[in-house]
Amino acid sequence: MATFKAFKAFRPTKENEALIPAPPYDVMNSEEAREMVKGNPLSFLHVDKAEIDLPFETDHYSQQVYDKARENLLALESSGALVQDEKPCLYIYRQVMKGRAQTGLVGCASIDDYLGNVIKKHEFTLAKKEQDRIRHVDACDANTGPIFLTYRDSSEITATVNNWIRSHKSTYDFKHGNVYHTVWVIDDDDVIASLEKAFESVSSLYIADGHHRCASAVKVGEMRRRANPDYTGNEEFNYFLAIAYPDTQLEIMDYNRVVRDLNGLDFNEFLLKVKKKFDISPLSGAVSPDRKHTFSMFYDGRWYKLTAKNGIFDENNPVEQLDVSILQNNLLAPILGIENPKTDERIDFIGGIRGLEELERRATSDMVIAFAMHPTTVEDLMSIADAGCIMPPKSTWFEPKPLSGIFIHHFS
Repeated sequence: MATFKAFKAFRPTKENEALIPAPPYDVMNSEEAREMVKGNPLSFLHVDKAEIDLPFETDHYSQQVYDKARENLLALESSGALVQDEKPCLYIYRQVMKGRAQTGLVGCASIDDYLGNVIKKHEFTLAKKEQDRIRHVDACDANTGPIFLTYRDSSEITATVNNWIRSHKSTYDFKHGNVYHTVWVIDDDDVIASLEKAFESVSSLYIADGHHRCASAVKVGEMRRRANPDYTGNEEFNYFLAIAYPDTQLEIMDYNRVVRDLNGLDFNEFLLKVKKKFDISPLSGAVSPDRKHTFSMFYDGRWYKLTAKNGIFDENNPVEQLDVSILQNNLLAPILGIENPKTDERIDFIGGIRGLEELERRATSDMVIAFAMHPTTVEDLMSIADAGCIMPPKSTWFEPKPLSGIFIHHFS
């Protein structure tokens, strides 16, 4: 039984609907963020990457950065650029990219659901990245970026959301980059109650994207509980900001690999080793894999198709049957010597949104060989989380990503 509740969001005024929202803090570096905010003092990057408002030499993890984030958030609120709703609401958030729409419901999920594994994970988190967001959330006294959740589609929730969209005018409607963003505010108490009740029939929520932000939000909630031993469970610090999308709305893009060298092999030696595990055939050009367990490989100006041979992986193991696992366990590690893709500097990862052209560019500049993957599915993700397993690094790339700064959830 999942908890998903209404809250009183701070959100942009209509005239600032396209000025404040910004991409998630972790999809660009500080230098890129400095460029993105030029001429826009309202950009939410001033909150989520507050080091851009401090001298270049400032340590990004200094207390000064977190204090600046809080200062910038409070400035947006005190100036009236962000205004809080007078009553708890739920919010519908639709994104359309290249004609494909995904529509989610914005509300607050429960830290107890995370701790009790109603909210399921599929990635490990890094302590350093967690600590950064813990300090950011704690300093801001707010969740500033939504956690990207999914769940197996509920006809009741979907019907209620669609009925609201058909019968109500949108609150925001703007374009950011190549994505259109539309928001509706659900402020009817009966509709809110029916949606909250419907989520009680959702057995599991799954973190699609934002494992570090989610873990950090939960740990801040636990810190607040320790500081307030008489807490009731209804305080806002017991909840965190989330967007819940039905699984049928989502699409995972491929997450591709490029490698710096052939691990001391010439290409013919490399191919002989690869042929033990994969069938290899030439391609006439850049073609993405059209089915699971196939890969497109680029080397020295030519593309090849790799097809995994029978018996090289356990089809009944939800992790081993993933294409990212098949490539890692049968080629990257044993042949190219990439034992730990999280730490090995000889490998890099390219989101599918960059296209095969980016793989060709990298493989003819700072790398030598590229592998295009068939995308992991949402069902793969949920099956692995249900089994209590962890996906390999860089298995999923979701697009479009929810923007930050449209909804802010304060603890007090």
